[in-house]
Amino acid sequence: MAQKPKIAVILGTTRDARFGQKPAEWILSRARARDDWEVEMLDLRDFDLPLFNEVASNAWAPTADANARKWQDALASVDGFIFVTPEYNRSITGALKNALDQAYNEWNRKAFGVVSYGSVGGTRAAEHLRTIGIELQMVSTRSAVHIGGGDFFTVHPLGGDPKPMETIEATIGNSADAMLDELDWWTRATMAARA
Repeated sequence: MAQKPKIAVILGTTRDARFGQKPAEWILSRARARDDWEVEMLDLRDFDLPLFNEVASNAWAPTADANARKWQDALASVDGFIFVTPEYNRSITGALKNALDQAYNEWNRKAFGVVSYGSVGGTRAAEHLRTIGIELQMVSTRSAVHIGGGDFFTVHPLGGDPKPMETIEATIGNSADAMLDELDWWTRATMAARA
């Protein structure tokens, strides 16, 4: 396949005090190091999405809100996704769920991987995201990056003296490599199928 896959890292939290920028920039750097992809960051803060208030999903009716249409256009331009999400109350953030709901067709038949974080590695958020992905007709990688426990407190300000993400690469680097390799395979497979 001649075309390079275009992958978007979606930063799935919008709080002022968010930690997500740190793992998002880390995985963005690792994805860009592959050099066989085009990779960009889609930060939910940049889209000013309203709470979903359309007559229906854009699978059934055109979207009225201009910001939601801008979001849909950004999603339509990429071939695969890496979601970076904390775990809030055993799920993804409300902002990320809202962003997922603002599109439908643009997610279909595309692959995604997950970088999640929290005291138990954001595992429950990642699993919930995978369930949502099924409904959006997406393909999830088996491998994911879970930043939890001691690793989480090593790089997060709650641990007192946060260290750079590279400090924990010995424990999460292999997971990242596996997730990126699986994402590459599934993205290329879905690109070929969509063509």
